[in-house]
Amino acid sequence: MPVNATRALLGGLTPAAFLRRHWQKRPLLSRNAIAGFQGILSTSDLFELAGRDDVESRIVLRDRTRWSVEQGPFRRTHFRALPRRGWTLLVHGVNLHVRAADELMRRFAFISYARLDDLMVSYALPGGGVGPHFDSYDVFLLQGAGRRRWRIGDQRNLELRPGLPIKILARFAPADASTLSSGDMLYLPPGYAHEGVAIDECSTYSIGFRAPATQELGTAFLDWIRDNLCIAGQYADPNLSVSREPARIAARMHAQCAAMIREIRWKPGLVQRFVGCYLTEPKPHVFFDCPPRPYSLRRFGIVAARRGVRLDPRTQILYDDAQVYVNGAALDWSQTQRQAMKRLANARRIAGTDVGGSPWVRLLHRWYCDGYLHFD
Repeated sequence: MPVNATRALLGGLTPAAFLRRHWQKRPLLSRNAIAGFQGILSTSDLFELAGRDDVESRIVLRDRTRWSVEQGPFRRTHFRALPRRGWTLLVHGVNLHVRAADELMRRFAFISYARLDDLMVSYALPGGGVGPHFDSYDVFLLQGAGRRRWRIGDQRNLELRPGLPIKILARFAPADASTLSSGDMLYLPPGYAHEGVAIDECSTYSIGFRAPATQELGTAFLDWIRDNLCIAGQYADPNLSVSREPARIAARMHAQCAAMIREIRWKPGLVQRFVGCYLTEPKPHVFFDCPPRPYSLRRFGIVAARRGVRLDPRTQILYDDAQVYVNGAALDWSQTQRQAMKRLANARRIAGTDVGGSPWVRLLHRWYCDGYLHFD
């Protein structure tokens, strides 16, 4: 984005100043962050997304002190049966299905794509909200059409109310309040308590950032490394003596098993490979649409050289000094591919002049056939 547009997004701050003063430290209210922003989806379009099997959606209803949650997909008739106030529709991963949503999320590219997670749209009628809560990740709350009132507080007591279908703080102690209108945006660091309540029929666009818990990351690594290890050896006890207690596990067996397990080792390069694969692995409900009649390699090369290509919004691509990671797979890249691959990963599109030679075209053609990219 142009420098002025980025500064407007961040309340007049440069990205460096924002990261230094606010990122994971304190909230930021940015008035008119995107001038004239009314959202990128009509209510009808959002309802259509909420009716799809490959889109995660839910409805949160509040009736005084009672809360209920319904999981999508939803028929359009379902929305007509809801009350005229007090409910919220949450549609997750809109950036995976709507190109404009993906482009909106990429406005935050001053933060690594490795941290970007998804864009969620919250549609609510007056009084609608999901209650006072906190998130374990950074989030930008961009107001679309209508108004929403936010109360926030940096409280230490994050105890939740028991027995509810959603996570709601037991003792919410807001310290500040603001009403956001179209184009206003509120940044909140992880763990910051907040509650948003719709004043009018409104929509809020939440840009969330990925922050895996240590337990999640460790479990994923152990699952991944199981398929990437080859450990020699086998349990053996050639000097076994007669057992007088057949149900007892001998100390010698414990020691040998512990020694065998200690053979599980990994080098930093293996962890590096895991991180790249883990961060680009598509979510379970993500599927790619292959072209019904894909072009041949030759025809693809001609068209791509003329039009260029762009990544599908569902495609996740990251790289490090050694490899490029695409949708959970690690690929070694040659020196001839390196610069063009970087441009594709960072800009998420490349011009036809960057399509280049045969090995590169073959790789792009395979991604095109798999639905990972399309003609620009």
